[in-house]
Amino acid sequence: MKKIMALVLAALMVLGCCSFAAAEDIPEEYPEIIEGLDFGGATVYINDWYSSGERAEEPTEEQQAQYDYWDWLEETYNVKLVEIKLGDWDGMVAELQNIVSNKDNSELRIVGVSGGFCGPVLANGLFSEWTYGLENFNQATVEFMTIGGKCYGVCGGKFFEPRQCVFFNKKVLEDAGIKWDEIYDAQADGSWTWEKMESYMDAVKADKDNDGELDVFALTGNFDDGVVGLVVSNDADFYEKTAEGKLVYSADSDNTLAALNRAQEWNRNYYRPYVNWDDYKQFWPEGNVAFLIGQSYEGFNGNDVVNNVEEWGCVCMPKGPAAEAYTSAADNNVFGIPAVYDEETSLKLQQIYTLYRKNPVIDADEDAWATRLYELTDERAVEETYAYLRENGTIMNFNYIGDRNSTIGPNLTWGIMGGAASEQVEAARLAMEDMAAVFNGDKTQEQVDAEKAERDAAAAAAAEAAAAEEAAEEPAAE
Repeated sequence: MKKIMALVLAALMVLGCCSFAAAEDIPEEYPEIIEGLDFGGATVYINDWYSSGERAEEPTEEQQAQYDYWDWLEETYNVKLVEIKLGDWDGMVAELQNIVSNKDNSELRIVGVSGGFCGPVLANGLFSEWTYGLENFNQATVEFMTIGGKCYGVCGGKFFEPRQCVFFNKKVLEDAGIKWDEIYDAQADGSWTWEKMESYMDAVKADKDNDGELDVFALTGNFDDGVVGLVVSNDADFYEKTAEGKLVYSADSDNTLAALNRAQEWNRNYYRPYVNWDDYKQFWPEGNVAFLIGQSYEGFNGNDVVNNVEEWGCVCMPKGPAAEAYTSAADNNVFGIPAVYDEETSLKLQQIYTLYRKNPVIDADEDAWATRLYELTDERAVEETYAYLRENGTIMNFNYIGDRNSTIGPNLTWGIMGGAASEQVEAARLAMEDMAAVFNGDKTQEQVDAEKAERDAAAAAAAEAAAAEEAAEEPAAE
C-alpha cells in the first residue's frame, strides 16, 4: 500500500495535472483540508535541539511516505516547514526566553523543550495557550502541560517514549539454568514483581573459580535509573501535585520510602560494584551481568550499550507492592507556541504542527513503528514490553521543576547510599521544598538563594565557634 501511494504521489507531482489541494487527488489516509489555512509562502520553523533540517539521501519506504506527506502539506497550505536545531538540549529554555523577552515574532516558530525543563516555561508564561487538536497528542503530556485548566504545550504524538525498563542477557540466564521466556510469562500474568526479579538475581550470581569473588553479576546500569525506576514502579513520586496545581514534597511517603529502601538493598546485594555512574557501559559488553536497568533507547535505538551483547530481551520494571500496573518514568519532549504571536497566528501554528505530526500513510499500518525493532531483539520484547510502555507511562512531578540532574539527583538520589533512606529524605527536604515553593509562586528564586546564604553563613559561624571552643579546651603543651 505504501509503495503504491508513493508512486501515485510521485506521478501526480511529475504530471502536474492538478493541485494536491483538489479533493479528488487527496489520498484517502490524508486528513481533511482545513479551509482558510494559508501561510502565504512563509517558513515555519519547528525548533528542537537535535534536527538538521536535512532529509535522508536514500530514504526508506516509511521516510519517503513521510516526505510525500510533508510535501503535500507545504503545497496545500502554502508553507515551508523546516525542522531544525535552535539550541542545545539544556539551552532551549534560554533560547525560548530570549524570543519571548524580545517579543521576536519576525519568524514563525514552534519550539520544543525536554520534559524536564517545562517548569520554567510554565512558570514564566513562555508558551501561549494551546487549544487546537489536543486529542491528537499524548494525553498524559497534555495533562502535564495543563495548569489552571489551560494547556500550554503538546508532545510529538500520541505515545510515550518509554524510559526505565529491565534488559536481560539471555546467555547469562541460560547458563544459570533459567529459561528466559519465564520472565516474559511473569510479566504477562502480572507476577513480575520486585521479589520475582530478586529471585532471578539471586540465582545468577556465581563465583565460578571459587576465589571468593563473583564472576557473574546480577545487575548493572545507571543507578539513578534504578532508583527512579523503583520509585515509579511502586506508584510513588518525589512530589505530589495538588488539585490547585501546587507541588508538595512527598519523598517521605510510605511508597517512596519503600522504593528508596529497596534501591539501597539492590545496590548492596545485586549491583556489580562500580566507581563511576557510567561504568555499566563497560560492564555490560563483558557479558557477565544478567540484568541492566536502563532506558529503552539504550537497546531499541540499535546503536547503544545494550546491543553489545549477542542476545537480549526486555521487560518492564517489576511492580512494587503498592502498584497495580507496570509503568516507566516517561520524559516526553514538549512543543509549544512562543508567547509572542496574536491569537490568530498562534492558532495557525497549532494547526500546522498538529498536521505535521500526523503520519497518515504510515499510521494506517498500526504496527509500522515496530518494524525496525525486530532486527534488534525478540518479538516478545517488542510486542509485549515496548508496545505496552509506549502507551503506559508516568510523567513524574519533579519534571515541573527541572530535569532529574538538577532536582532529585543532587539533592537526594545521588547520595541515597549515604545513610538510612529516611535520613536522606529529611536531609533533602529543605532544598526540595524550596524548589517547590519557587514553582508554586510562594517564594522567588532570589528569596530562596538569600535564605540559603544566611543558613550557610550561620552554619559556618557555628562550626568556627565550635572549633575555637574545642581548641580552648585542649590542654596547654608542656
